[in-house]
Amino acid sequence: HGNLFYSGSVANISQKGMFINTKRLLPSGAIFVVLIRIENQLLKVIARVKRNVRDNSDGDGMGVELLSPSDMYMELVNGLQGNY
Repeated sequence: HGNLFYSGSVANISQKGMFINTKRLLPSGAIFVVLIRIENQLLKVIARVKRNVRDNSDGDGMGVELLSPSDMYMELVNGLQGNY
């Protein structure tokens, strides 16, 4: 966001969004690129911040909505759902 990189961990993921644990919360409505490392590849997903959360059971973080997720992202999520 803003030509800077921030780290975070995905705590919850779905076809339409995810919750990202991070200490650096972006403003509601901010649009940014999420980079997801899959083995030796980087998957880029465009996201919009829907809500910020501080000090809950999942820790600090952001609930984000994904804008036009790619087929590769959908395959990733569908594969993860099959493991639960």
